[in-house]
Amino acid sequence: MKTTTQTIPPRVVGPLLAAALAAVLAGCGANAPAGDPSVSDSPSAAAATETQAAQPRIAYTYDGGIVVLDATSLETLADIPLDGFNRLNSAGDGRHLVVSTSGGFRLLDLGAYGVPHGGHSHYYIADPVLTDITFAAQTPGHVVSHDDQTALFDDGTGRVTLIEADEIGDPDAPRREYSAAAPHHGVAVLMGDGVLLVTEGTTDYRSTVQAVDQQDQVLAQSADCPGVHGEAVAAGEVVVFGCQGGVLLYQDGVFSRLEAPSATASVGTQVGGEDSAVVLGDYEDEDDGAAGPNRVSLTDTATAQFQVVDLPAGVSYSSRSLARDQEGAALVLGTDGALHVIDPLSRSLVASHPVLPAWSLPDEWQQTRPTIAMLDGMAYITDPAAQKLYVVYPKSGQIWKTVDLAHVPNEITGVSGDGGGEHDHDEEDHEDD
Repeated sequence: MKTTTQTIPPRVVGPLLAAALAAVLAGCGANAPAGDPSVSDSPSAAAATETQAAQPRIAYTYDGGIVVLDATSLETLADIPLDGFNRLNSAGDGRHLVVSTSGGFRLLDLGAYGVPHGGHSHYYIADPVLTDITFAAQTPGHVVSHDDQTALFDDGTGRVTLIEADEIGDPDAPRREYSAAAPHHGVAVLMGDGVLLVTEGTTDYRSTVQAVDQQDQVLAQSADCPGVHGEAVAAGEVVVFGCQGGVLLYQDGVFSRLEAPSATASVGTQVGGEDSAVVLGDYEDEDDGAAGPNRVSLTDTATAQFQVVDLPAGVSYSSRSLARDQEGAALVLGTDGALHVIDPLSRSLVASHPVLPAWSLPDEWQQTRPTIAMLDGMAYITDPAAQKLYVVYPKSGQIWKTVDLAHVPNEITGVSGDGGGEHDHDEEDHEDD
């Protein structure tokens, strides 16, 4: 493996390096607190070592396994064999990933986590491990984390499994389950008040989203979202679902629809930020006649406006091309190899940063293509053709590091390494830590 580093001024490196260079927290020792169950009960506990700060980690899938990298040094930490087409999802706890694989949703412990300790946290690292914790599913589908809750949707049965994100690594943790009326490619989001937003449909057609209470009673519903696919939570806990011809919003117990400029347009993938009222989405109109989508959608949930933004001529993108930076900018990794930056307030393209050589959209959604994942303010961008990973500061487009990968990467995502501990320790219990 070869890593290339380019020098960047400290103000450009951003939160990723700041975390790595953080000083030792006052009053913290060099070893894990004695009897700490978050360490002793961890699948990777044997090698746990306390560190000065949270240690972010990134993982990518390849045909036959998963590789885990240190997100700062880009050193390979583990190469885990796993047959089949595997997908990576955030578990929502800052430590684990949920792997959609044969047999269900299987938990991958990236081995970097934090344990709250009074007014601060202790941070630990250990060897990454593919655990035996599996949420059975015939066809594992969407995984959604919101408000410290994680929802797993089984397309093969229509069953939804809900679990506290911070307890997802505990096989004995309580779970809530809900079953849709029929199997379908669906999605579920658990709101902060316990209301579950969940799709209804069949394997042939779906257009309905319901809001159900903790007794599974329907509180509200809308059947006005044909082809419902993709979701994101915006500021104020407004949820946006992608539909044919527009989007569906859920706000304060009420569903409402916003129309796209064209009735033949399709909106699916949604990327939001819970501090931003604007949600980025894809946008593909069959009347455009293009080789791929050349516009993206922006849904302003505060003003109930749906707008589209043009990319440069001839530039398209895939569902794995969309991201948001820490300041809320909308990011699109285009087929021209550039990272395009859109201001969500002005709805304008403000920058295009060259990163990769030009690439083409694959024929099948499972096939590899350049992919972007955001972690601690930095954009991690894969180049399957060159078998490389780039770490880019999105605002300037400067490449911080580049690494040669051992395999052709497919999906990629990471964890901050600041969560996943099992409980808070009172100061009086560990006065010497």
